[in-house]
Amino acid sequence: MSLLIALSISIGLLAIVATWLFLGPLAAFNMQIWQAFIAWASHFHNGGKSDGVQKTAICMTFGALVGMASVMLIGPLGALGGLAAPVAVGIGAAVIVLAAHLPILSTIPSSVYGFASVAGLILLGKDMSPEKAILPTILSIIVGAGFGWLSEFVAGKLAKK
Repeated sequence: MSLLIALSISIGLLAIVATWLFLGPLAAFNMQIWQAFIAWASHFHNGGKSDGVQKTAICMTFGALVGMASVMLIGPLGALGGLAAPVAVGIGAAVIVLAAHLPILSTIPSSVYGFASVAGLILLGKDMSPEKAILPTILSIIVGAGFGWLSEFVAGKLAKK
């Protein structure tokens, strides 16, 4: 079987499992399937294998922490009025790019995915403060990166048959 067909089967079946987990048992922890799917895709964007998991988990978590800090910075920048949020986001974006000088944080897109993931949860969640959003976001990222690795592993086994 070709690797593409094997990946289609593996990802399709594991997407069912992941969605069931996030909408069922993990829902009580505010974990988000859409964040996990972003991390899953980031795993492949980062080349897959254990390196893809590591880059995804580290960079997306870093980006989520920067995103949380950026949202928290909006209040102190309140004197800027309508520019407070854009300036806070700009500062966060600059921090992400500057941090890419460190090899462990060099995958800027994955850091941005993490930033967007926590910001999205804060904006979409009812009564979701930055402090409440960070842990479910990081957990969703880790589980999603794990599903990326698992789908690649299963596809590799299927393709060899």
